[in-house]
Amino acid sequence: MPNETKLPQKPVALRVVPQPADANVHGDVFGGWIMAQVDIAGSIPASRRANGRVATVAVNSFLFKHPVFVGDLLSFYADIVKTGNTSVTIYVEVWAQRMSLAEEVVKVTEATLTYVATDRDRRPRVLPALD
Repeated sequence: MPNETKLPQKPVALRVVPQPADANVHGDVFGGWIMAQVDIAGSIPASRRANGRVATVAVNSFLFKHPVFVGDLLSFYADIVKTGNTSVTIYVEVWAQRMSLAEEVVKVTEATLTYVATDRDRRPRVLPALD
């Protein structure tokens, strides 16, 4: 039964289609693969805010709401929810467009991650001031 949910109307951080190598023999995508993609998506606004290198320091929450299948078109949306002296906390939500005749869109994952800005020596550094 198709879901009437629509994709969020905001900029997408990342889009990807999982391949057979990203899943088990039944076509269910590995949670660890999804976690890696969420980390990449979250690092994009964190790097922009930090104006440079960041490192993931915490996965504050991670919830798998629905399964992901090989061939789904995944859209990752990432928003800054908090900044500290050296850290940026990002909320990431993942939506799947099921690739079938009847378009089904479902929110499959949501997570909150914290990144820290780092210098060339990979030590924490203060976030730059906003203009």
